[in-house]
Amino acid sequence: MFELFTAHINSKIKLTPAEMELVISFYFPKSISKNQLLVQPGKICTEISFVNKGCLRSYSMDAQGNKHILQFAVANWIIADMESFVTGIPSKMYIDAIKDADLVCIHRNDYEEMLLAVPKMEKYYRLLGQSHIVASQRRVNAAISYTAEQKYVEFSNNYPDLIQAAPQHMIASYLGMTPETLSRVKKQQFKKK
Repeated sequence: MFELFTAHINSKIKLTPAEMELVISFYFPKSISKNQLLVQPGKICTEISFVNKGCLRSYSMDAQGNKHILQFAVANWIIADMESFVTGIPSKMYIDAIKDADLVCIHRNDYEEMLLAVPKMEKYYRLLGQSHIVASQRRVNAAISYTAEQKYVEFSNNYPDLIQAAPQHMIASYLGMTPETLSRVKKQQFKKK
């Protein structure tokens, strides 16, 4: 259950076997079914989840009930409402599984203890945070500067696994367009190939 997670850690930092064993002792496996909520508005996000298998999404919902997807997470990705996790304020978003998922999770209190016990993990989470900031900046730039076609091309080039894992209407929501626009863009891309 922890093989993919330990490989992910080792791809970012190097831990001794004893350090890895100690790190793993703070985490626990969790399985969630398709459509099951991991986080919901009004509740504090108390876990960071590493995805072993499956696909999750985080989203907000507007007053009309429209879902606005903020993030996807497939195998080898981490997902949480970091604002809620870090500050302890209730979440404003939902996180659910769009496919059955197996996760490796850590509770908020255990996270702090783990960082004290294995200081190298600070670097691991810093590197993940930096990657997230870069991806967020790219996404904001695309949202304000790119055409619908450019958004889709960038998304499909950067996240080819998500093209297969997430339904089209969810990808459209993530890209800030209607499913019809996404369908038109995909047809245009197919004609170009």
